[in-house]
Amino acid sequence: MSDKNLDLHLKVWKQDGPKAEGHFIDYEAKSVSTDMSFLEMLDVVNEDLISTGKEPIEFDHDCREGICGTCSLVINGEPHGPQKATTTCQLHMRTFDNGDTIYIEPFRAKAFPVIKDLVVDRSAFDRIIQSGGYISVATGNAPDAHAVPVEKAKSDDAFMSAACIGCGACVAACKNASASLFTAAKISHLAAFPQGQPERTLRAQRMVAQMDEEQFGACTNTGACSAACPKEISLENIARMNREYLKSNI
Repeated sequence: MSDKNLDLHLKVWKQDGPKAEGHFIDYEAKSVSTDMSFLEMLDVVNEDLISTGKEPIEFDHDCREGICGTCSLVINGEPHGPQKATTTCQLHMRTFDNGDTIYIEPFRAKAFPVIKDLVVDRSAFDRIIQSGGYISVATGNAPDAHAVPVEKAKSDDAFMSAACIGCGACVAACKNASASLFTAAKISHLAAFPQGQPERTLRAQRMVAQMDEEQFGACTNTGACSAACPKEISLENIARMNREYLKSNI
């Protein structure tokens, strides 16, 4: 084994469905290149399992570029793993040491039922967006660039909120399984734009109501959500959501 390869012991959560009993199963990952991403390491483990007629580990993935939010894994108790501001697919195996034992679990929340193994159903986020995360636009040709002026400060602020990729790490990190950071980010970036004003009065009410209906927990401002967020979405968004909600009720 070269200095760039690792032998790792994996403890992976296996579960056949939301109502099935789950448990950890031990796997060995041999000669893992430190240049691999975490998902590439799982690919190699799955190839070995399939080649020997065993059931592979089910996990979510899509773009593998850190922008889609699909790679939802809790690694050694931390959503997306130990590296700050990094999605699972961008976490490289050089982060770990030879001989390490790595625990791999799904994002855990009542609103994120397990589909199988490490795959969870995050459609609750989609329903929150559908309830109010949109703007009214006229049909027809696209408007000219800069037809609607937006102040630079507001544009920058909106962009920082819009950077949320909806991965659910905030929910997985929160002791209450709150979706406040996700919901607040979606409310905030639309509230900053002129195009977002027509629905502004009801947007916060509808999205917060849907968040509660999905049985996410309440926010108690511990900050674990922002700390776990791979895009470092600020807690200021939650304060803004609370203001938007209060104003809409008034």
